[in-house]
Amino acid sequence: MLRELNLPFELIRVDNKTKRTANGVDFLTINPKGYVAALMLDNGNVLTEGPAIVQYLADLVPGNALAPANGTWERVRLQEWLNFISSEIHSGSAPLFNADIAQGTKAILREKLFKRLDYLSQSLEQQDYLMGSFGLADCYLFTVLGWLPSLHIEIEDWPILASFMARIRARPSVGVAMAAEAAAS
Repeated sequence: MLRELNLPFELIRVDNKTKRTANGVDFLTINPKGYVAALMLDNGNVLTEGPAIVQYLADLVPGNALAPANGTWERVRLQEWLNFISSEIHSGSAPLFNADIAQGTKAILREKLFKRLDYLSQSLEQQDYLMGSFGLADCYLFTVLGWLPSLHIEIEDWPILASFMARIRARPSVGVAMAAEAAAS
């Protein structure tokens, strides 16, 4: 998002196990919730939760094509997609990373997630992007779907979602962001 909007920023990696940032700060002093994402502004204010962050960033650049204007029906539809991705895809896949969850429970969670992926696939059958043109919801969905290989879930089982991922990955800003993330690892 930051690269799509050409906004300046400093990326700081957080170790989710130790809750330390790459520059040694206790991440819990930045975000007491203890998880990313967190956006710290120059004035020290901190904004958390991906859907809130991406909307805030888009609103910093008036007239951008990534988010409809506040107060419009289209903006409400964007918020609907962001909430679906957050509650059903992001939260639906996160427990699958937990090695302490029993395999039977994981199977139930995977089946529920697969139904949500089926829904996404159907939604993208008639259009390349969730809202018709590339936007915030697509950025968030790309990020979360990118976790699936680490969960041994093959995106290719949903060819439409695999095509969606390829479209987003081909964006120049995404290539730059992925290279920067790889370099920071």
